[in-house]
Amino acid sequence: MSDTSPPLRVGFLGYRFMGKAHANALARLPMFFPDAPETERAVLVGRDESALAAAADRFGFAETATDWRDVVDDVDVFYNLGPNHLHVEPTVTALEAGTNVLCEKPLAPTLDGAERMAEAARDSDAHAACAFNYRFVPAIRYAKRLVDAGELGDISHVRGRYMQDWLADPEAPWSWRNDEEMAGSGALGDLGAHTVDLARFLVGDHVGEVERLSGHLRTFTERRPVEGVDESREVTVDDAYSAQAEYESGAMGTFEASRVATGHANDHTITLHGTEGSLRFSLERLNELEVQTGDARGYETVLVTDESDPYIDHWWPPGHVVGWEHTFVHENSEFLSAIDGDEAFHPDFEDALAVQRVLDAVERSDDAGEWVDVD
Repeated sequence: MSDTSPPLRVGFLGYRFMGKAHANALARLPMFFPDAPETERAVLVGRDESALAAAADRFGFAETATDWRDVVDDVDVFYNLGPNHLHVEPTVTALEAGTNVLCEKPLAPTLDGAERMAEAARDSDAHAACAFNYRFVPAIRYAKRLVDAGELGDISHVRGRYMQDWLADPEAPWSWRNDEEMAGSGALGDLGAHTVDLARFLVGDHVGEVERLSGHLRTFTERRPVEGVDESREVTVDDAYSAQAEYESGAMGTFEASRVATGHANDHTITLHGTEGSLRFSLERLNELEVQTGDARGYETVLVTDESDPYIDHWWPPGHVVGWEHTFVHENSEFLSAIDGDEAFHPDFEDALAVQRVLDAVERSDDAGEWVDVD
């Protein structure tokens, strides 16, 4: 952006977990990514006016609004960070107004909703991005470089696992994430979407899309207490899922996620095996990548903090690690720069739709009790 260009006016729908992560990223950009476009945190949208005002003050937003309809055609970039059931209508309306959109994952609660959003993106001149932030971990970028350079040979197996334990206690309170109408699915969409996208990002150019799969869903706690009142509500989504998949190339994929995996706070791991080598990554050690190539019988641990590694030259001297929050800074820098330069950005809504098709197939497979094609 030239010095005379006005800042990009940004509006957020949502101010809790993801709102804080993205607001922090925008605040960090001028210091660490000075070449990124300048932004103005213009409007924060939410329902609770008191909590909204407090969040706007903390996050540096100039104004607040309680109706997203008043915002989507009045900003340059609309961040849809609300619960899953609020992804479709605000996003489609924004795209129809020509407003650039970044929407949190999964794209929608259902495949039908995701298809509608992707169609709106195709019909719009605006940029439409889905916030799969783990693509922007430096070690993941390093891993993709190895895969694309052929260091692993032909990919034969992809294994992805995302384990959390915040619902391991049966007395953990009910939330919108436990409701099918609002969330769409449980661990499958909340965590599995990340794993499916990350695998697709790393090896999709080499193994193609998932063609068919066998999926299994399980809910372990059928009802949960409602916080602050003496009642409980039914859990209508999965606590855990697993899937065995076949890619177009014939490569095998195995995926699983759980929100009741005791002892795992945020353990997202992915392992790739090829004819010439293997690699594995864990989000709980996100500055490291384990790599095995050639005749080595074991893995070498690579600390991905050199200035030559992706994004690292913007941060600290070699050996000084970056964290989870930095992935959002990287993501926002690339997304806003794509808008400024009118260039393509990935992951876009087509990428997110491909992920949603896999999630939908897992649910269909579980319902049918058999392998299904990914449509």
